[in-house]
Amino acid sequence: MDHPLRIVVAKPGLDGHDRGAKVVARALRDAGHEVIYTGLRRTSQQIVETVRDEDARFLGLSSLSGAHAHLFPQVCKKLVEEGLHDVVVFGGGIIPEDDRPALHEAGIRAIFGPGTPTSEILEFINTAHNKDDVGVGQSGTWFWESSA
Repeated sequence: MDHPLRIVVAKPGLDGHDRGAKVVARALRDAGHEVIYTGLRRTSQQIVETVRDEDARFLGLSSLSGAHAHLFPQVCKKLVEEGLHDVVVFGGGIIPEDDRPALHEAGIRAIFGPGTPTSEILEFINTAHNKDDVGVGQSGTWFWESSA
């Protein structure tokens, strides 16, 4: 990586638990990336506006409330509607295995559960950054197979 990447970390919906999102944001920042943490209880539109305004390459979404199946695809759809096709979206939180295929279809390129080492998230970021056609609105079908 020759320059820091701009990464937005966001908490969509009413979920008030943000420790994991803050840990991820700090690990990404400590690795040299420019990280924008949106704070709690953001709407999908607010998140997309932040991604656009900050010219972010990556968006990390976190959900512990069980609303991921609704909120994550909603954010992905709005990114595409705004023309932000090249943004790479990853998610984290309490996300059952059965819910993951639909999230991948919506454009989520990685899903990290509790206990995932931050080194794996950094490895995903570096790998995805070097791939073509992995943005939320692009036709690529690649997604990260988490080891956690």
